[in-house]
Amino acid sequence: MEIKVNFLENLRLEAKFDDFTVVTDQPIRYKGDGSAPSPFDYFLASSALCAAYFVRVYCLARDIPTDNIRLSQNNIVDPENRYNQIFRIQVELPENISDKDREGILRSIERCTVKKVVQTGPGFEIETVENLDEDAQALLMAAPSDDSATYITGKDLPLEQTIANMTGILAQLGMKIEIASWRNIVPHVWSLHIRDAASPMCFTNGKGASKESALCSALGEFIERLSCNFFYNDQFFGDEIANSAFVHYPDEKWFLPGPGDELPEGILDDHCLAIYNPDGELGGSNLIDTNSGNESRGICSLPFVRQSDGETVYFPSNLIENLFLSNGMSAGNTLCEAQVQCLSEIFERAVKKQVIEEELALPDVPLSVLEQYPDILEGVRALEAQGFPVLVKDASLGGRFPVACVTLMNPRTGGVFASFGAHPCLHVALERSLTELLQGRSLEGLNDVPPPTFNGLAVSEPNNFVEHFIDSTGVVSWRFFSAKQDFDFVEWDFSGSNQEEAACLFGILADLGKESYMAVYEDLGAPVCRILVPGYSEVYPVDDLVWDNTNKALDYREDILNIHALDDDRLADLLERLEESQLDDYMDIITLIGIEFDENTVWGQLNILELKLLINLALQQHEEALERVEAFLQYNDNTVERQLFYRAVNAVLEIALDDELELDDYSANLRRMFGDETLDAVVGSVDGRVRFHGLTPTSMKLEGLDKHLRLIDSYKKLHAARAARAGLN
Repeated sequence: MEIKVNFLENLRLEAKFDDFTVVTDQPIRYKGDGSAPSPFDYFLASSALCAAYFVRVYCLARDIPTDNIRLSQNNIVDPENRYNQIFRIQVELPENISDKDREGILRSIERCTVKKVVQTGPGFEIETVENLDEDAQALLMAAPSDDSATYITGKDLPLEQTIANMTGILAQLGMKIEIASWRNIVPHVWSLHIRDAASPMCFTNGKGASKESALCSALGEFIERLSCNFFYNDQFFGDEIANSAFVHYPDEKWFLPGPGDELPEGILDDHCLAIYNPDGELGGSNLIDTNSGNESRGICSLPFVRQSDGETVYFPSNLIENLFLSNGMSAGNTLCEAQVQCLSEIFERAVKKQVIEEELALPDVPLSVLEQYPDILEGVRALEAQGFPVLVKDASLGGRFPVACVTLMNPRTGGVFASFGAHPCLHVALERSLTELLQGRSLEGLNDVPPPTFNGLAVSEPNNFVEHFIDSTGVVSWRFFSAKQDFDFVEWDFSGSNQEEAACLFGILADLGKESYMAVYEDLGAPVCRILVPGYSEVYPVDDLVWDNTNKALDYREDILNIHALDDDRLADLLERLEESQLDDYMDIITLIGIEFDENTVWGQLNILELKLLINLALQQHEEALERVEAFLQYNDNTVERQLFYRAVNAVLEIALDDELELDDYSANLRRMFGDETLDAVVGSVDGRVRFHGLTPTSMKLEGLDKHLRLIDSYKKLHAARAARAGLN
């Protein structure tokens, strides 16, 4: 994690990381002002807090209350060497906690990350650089020896060369990549989380049988998502990019809707129109892109090559981001390598969807076959030794698709997690299923997976697949575990060279009667492909284009960002549109308008219900405000400070609406309860002098929205590289 430090007055320092700011000072005896803890005090506290975190996680997993658990830490300093210290952590446990859980809690503290890093002994490298922001690469991993050359199935170059090439691409873009975490909780299963240090919203996860293959996976995913603009889905790019020579890619085309909002000629083809507009309900306005919001410019569309005949077809960028998410994109050392990975993932997700929705029972992979892959078997047995039964399944549906499945059962919670993986080689497909199962997860994280169900409607509901796609938290059917299997096991093998494998996978799509469309992006220096298979590889339902399109942001974004400057008529109009929209009151404003607010601010916590409430207060609609504040307090999860603000609002509104009550009679005790600052803000909000308390003013220029501006800065690096390559600078 990159931490930037600013020098404040006297000995005060300010450290900034992610969306947080930490201020340190020194005690007065050391010539500081004593206004904040010292850096070393924070270090000591981090150790105690980390220990307490692991205690809390242990207790939550076992429904053990922590109300009467206390923890303390003291550091005992060697008088002859102050750098030689003992950290003594003591835990006070209630008498009713069993001996087994007492031991478990102590073991959990042993896992404290701070403790383990200190015990291992971190190394320090101290150097000067000319510009912190131009030092483009954080240290990802120790450099391999010059003669290292590790090849794995599916990669056309050694892992070491692949890592060097990809980090070089990111360095050239000026993106500093940092590793936020590594995990290796069972043998031959590695995962990590990497992110852009300057814009942590841009992140990927990698997985593999070794740390090098996991790093390759994460870097490849990072480059694929940059190349396909996935990091910036649904986000507002700002007026500068919205009005530049291009918004997404130099070869994009813009099409104006017809006079009756008809779809313009030139977008999609007959095959796609039959899928995306079967009843003629889709209008041109549904396809205005969310990122630019530039309705006067029309529909931004991107070229894809139809694989059956090589013809170019233009897909609206709005359609792609609304329906496909990250499905069907991949980077590789060569185009064929990228195609194999891309098509494999498309089959993985399509088969997973079919298995889940049709409640299919898959055949087990026989032990005699698993024994051919000792690394897979070792990982499975390590999980079972931890108390998690594991089922290894053939998901090829009778040898038709290159897909495998590893399913974990959690007897502690009754939850299950079905992980799918795909590749033309069975060994690699099994490996991907196993590594996907544990990607970014701790063993405690497996306590969050849901139990299976016999409720077929819950399983087949479209959002269930979306949840499976996003974070695998969807449910599966109990029928999946039936010994009466729907297919026989097939020891399939679709492998060959990457070129042969790509041809084979495209052939499977053709045999299914599916048309595929591909875009290739090589402008960053690595081949990346994005493949769309209409009617097969979508993640969200096609109906979302009309009924739940992300470009609903265009109806609200400008007014919400300018809310402090709106007069009463425009505020009333905004409120009316929100009420008529039938949008979920608990949708957050971040999602609604495509702006990344700092989640630690009121803007970052704001949802539609609270926005309506604040507009009611600004318009002096006290009865409506009281109704909404009661709903907010009953169902909303917000900060303690914000909850107290609205409890005070609730009380003052009750007084204001009761002819027999006077605020002056309650003011003294309300101030004792909530404090002068809060009550002044509440009374001002109720009488109209204070509007939108807690929301800092901004506008379409995004003043003060540092998190979103960092995201735009990240995109500008990408945009500038594309412009330079196209000769548009």
